[in-house]
Amino acid sequence: MKKVSTVILTVLATIIIGIILIHTKEEETDITKDQTKVGMILNGTSDDNSWGESHVEGMEKCAGKLNLKVEYRESVPVDESCMDVMETLIQDGCEIIICNSFGYGEWVASMAEKYPEIYFFHATGTGSGDNLITYFGRMYQIRYLSGIVAGLQTNTNEIGYVAAFPIDEVNRGINAFTLGVRKVNPEAVVYVEWSNSWEEEEAAKIATEKLLDNYNIDVIAMHVDTNVPLDIAEERGIWCIGYNYDNSSVYENSFLMAPVWRWEEFYEPRILECLQNKFYGKHYWEDMASGMLELSPLTDNVKSGIEEIVAIERWKLESGVWDVFYGPIKDQSGKIRVNEGESMTDQSMLSEFDWYVEGVKIDE
Repeated sequence: MKKVSTVILTVLATIIIGIILIHTKEEETDITKDQTKVGMILNGTSDDNSWGESHVEGMEKCAGKLNLKVEYRESVPVDESCMDVMETLIQDGCEIIICNSFGYGEWVASMAEKYPEIYFFHATGTGSGDNLITYFGRMYQIRYLSGIVAGLQTNTNEIGYVAAFPIDEVNRGINAFTLGVRKVNPEAVVYVEWSNSWEEEEAAKIATEKLLDNYNIDVIAMHVDTNVPLDIAEERGIWCIGYNYDNSSVYENSFLMAPVWRWEEFYEPRILECLQNKFYGKHYWEDMASGMLELSPLTDNVKSGIEEIVAIERWKLESGVWDVFYGPIKDQSGKIRVNEGESMTDQSMLSEFDWYVEGVKIDE
């Protein structure tokens, strides 16, 4: 009997000690108990239904989970004055500074050196530091899928593409989109017009109208952060493919789909690393499996049968058995740029894309 009592007491003591240890561990690991201030600098507005709003929406989803107080600064110039904005946010108690445009890079790096105790996040940037991460997604994968949609949706085989600047990021997207188009429609041509601006509405308007006035375009895509091309597509009765944000409810008569961002899938784990003192400065280039980039649902405007074809190509990308820039790939002149059985390296895709694939026509 005494032996039984001893066993029972031992078990009870073990349970009690376990409860105490668990409770203590919970207290020690409750890293969101205290509110953390975050400053987010936007090159545009927080309600643009595009690039800026995608970041804000993602951050707001994180704020509730991680007990964050986020201060937003909108339409911050992409010049040296952005450092004054960062300085103000830091003096206001922000422990994490997030900048959402490539153009801030020089000044973000400078501020990261000045304030080693502050964490800096730089979207679309390159490089890194002890307290600095840069990050982007392999959006070319989604661009490829949107090209599949465009190639099957067009009746004229003339597709327009309004693009901001001829930089690696944009060229990568144009090429991936065109490879998708030509995968399902080898006769189709993608006409590109530069706006030379991410956000300037008049520049995007001029570029869009030039394409539509000069060619028999019935589908238009874009890589700018203003929705002016979508406005014009709706007005003129042609199909459109957006970017950054799902605007299907705004352009009900013309919208097909869009490559979109789910920034909360990146911000939440990275901010947790800051709070856990596990931050590691590096450059992130996330793929579809990360959940950070996505294809918005295809609307009812998309022709029957296209969704099934997109699903097959999507599976190939998500499974890792294939990627967009696998050879053989020819450039505009017909020269083989990627041999059969080979793939472009990340370095080539990130910083050596100064050429265009077969099927791209740059409007002069």
